Amino acid sequence: MDDPSAARITVATYTIYREAQRAVDHLSDSGFPVERVAIVAEGLRLVEQVTGRLNWGRVALGGAVSGALIGAFFGALLGLLGLAPVGSALVLVVYGLIVGAFAGAVLALISYAFTGGKRDFTSTGGLQADRYMVMVDPEFAPRAAELVRTMSVPS
Repeated sequence: MDDPSAARITVATYTIYREAQRAVDHLSDSGFPVERVAIVAEGLRLVEQVTGRLNWGRVALGGAVSGALIGAFFGALLGLLGLAPVGSALVLVVYGLIVGAFAGAVLALISYAFTGGKRDFTSTGGLQADRYMVMVDPEFAPRAAELVRTMSVPS
């Protein structure tokens, strides 16, 4: 894959990705050829935020909820496709919900048991960058820089 920053000129730098997006949106609104623009992140790091502790009860509950939703969906699907009499369509949904909840809880507990307590927490993760650069092909850089400079400050 080609390096999007190769032979491009930085016309603006932001610490928040949303601001870099706003700059590109402004360029687009101004009729600028945005296919000549790249947002390049520098100083990347993976950040994992721990959101809670895992235990057997929480694992079982999470598995039961997921399984119940999947089971109810398949029960509703079977009922809607007419594979059961109209009166029993609701029964299929409830049956799918109950069986799905049980199966989901059991499968989640088995999966958790295999971790051996090595990951007893929940988390969310994502990439973060120190800065986001709006970069443009050299022949378009002066116009892009001027457009970004005249961009209004968000209220």
